[in-house]
Amino acid sequence: MESPQTNTQPKALLVSIRTPKLTDTESQESMIELERLVTTLGFEVAGTMSQRQPNTFGFTVVGEGKLVEIAQLTAGKGHSDKEKGDSVAPSETPVSAAAPEGLATVVIFDCELSPSQIRNVETAVGVPVLDRTGVIIEIFSRHAKTKSARLQVEMARQTYLAPRLREMGTGKEHYAGRGSGETGVETEKRKVRDHLAELRHELQAVQRDEEKRRTKRAEQFCIALVGYTNAGKSSLMRALTGSDVLVENKLFATLDTTVRALQPETQPRILITDTVGFIHKLPHDLVASFQSTLDEARSASLLLYVVDAADRNFRSQLAVVREVLAEIGADKSPYLLILNKADCLSEWQKQVLTAEYPDAVLTSTRSPEDMQNVRERVIHFFEKDMIEKEILVPYKAQGVISEMRLNMKILSESFTAEGVRLLVRSRPIDLQRLSKMMK
Repeated sequence: MESPQTNTQPKALLVSIRTPKLTDTESQESMIELERLVTTLGFEVAGTMSQRQPNTFGFTVVGEGKLVEIAQLTAGKGHSDKEKGDSVAPSETPVSAAAPEGLATVVIFDCELSPSQIRNVETAVGVPVLDRTGVIIEIFSRHAKTKSARLQVEMARQTYLAPRLREMGTGKEHYAGRGSGETGVETEKRKVRDHLAELRHELQAVQRDEEKRRTKRAEQFCIALVGYTNAGKSSLMRALTGSDVLVENKLFATLDTTVRALQPETQPRILITDTVGFIHKLPHDLVASFQSTLDEARSASLLLYVVDAADRNFRSQLAVVREVLAEIGADKSPYLLILNKADCLSEWQKQVLTAEYPDAVLTSTRSPEDMQNVRERVIHFFEKDMIEKEILVPYKAQGVISEMRLNMKILSESFTAEGVRLLVRSRPIDLQRLSKMMK
């Protein structure tokens, strides 16, 4: 008889702090999202709890009563080193779905904690404590594949860890390092600063190469897919380009920039770039670190805002996308709203969305007809400002024809005694460039 398999998946207890700035609905939505983040990180959600607080600045974030409740699920002592006499917030919400098989091995807060808060709570509950920012950075770290992405994530991680070194230490203030009077913590902080400097230098070299590639693409038609994490950008990328990009039902499955041509290829070619997904409370350090990656969106001729129309929260998610794009200076770029995952909607829901967003494209990446519609809308965007012109290319200037095929749409082509006569549709800027080449 086989013995039953034990679940070795680490268990996480999630804690929500409901401040006056958050509505109950916003708090619940954020908590649901945190559960997805934690699951992506490989934890089993052992339970959730919440507490109303005026802010998140408290010594242990939660009150002492709530701290005791947390400790009961983690085998901690249930109290911190907080000085007596401080006010204690009352316990409010009971734990839901606590794991019967064992205690939680980590406590995760749905807000950002200071280094001292993390230390104080860890002292009380006896297990590691993470905040939302730490979880997101860890997911980014695991999913980064290219050198650029790994460097960017490592910079964000080091920036996040730097102020936490004193709290993460053993408490020994031994003196070490260069000069007299440099404590161990100061030595570690110096190492982090030096490491960050090395990362920046290495990343700058990588970014110079990326910028050269972007410059070469600057005069080509480029689209950037932007949207909330797990909205279906990679699925849309695969459907429009036929490329074998990673498609997973996970948050932040794609961190690395991918550039592919729209298929079947058009004249001129249209390039599509997949970008990193956004999320509520996206750590500022990650936005700053991924600035070069997000530059793909800023330099694109057209943005496709991809939203999961089947997610009831997609409107607030779309607002987050717009906020991040505004932060990087890409909010003024032309865009087309893609209401994705339409196959998960009822006919009534589709009618409501069509009325609310008349200029959007309601689509499913599983529908060839929908993908053809997106393709036609994209092509129309780039061709609407083109003009037709007949051009005679002398036989001695045959080299420019390959350039014309790359940047213009050839409508007809015939051979005459003087040369090749072509009827093209093109942007005025490309016609001007061609005129200079043929002089």
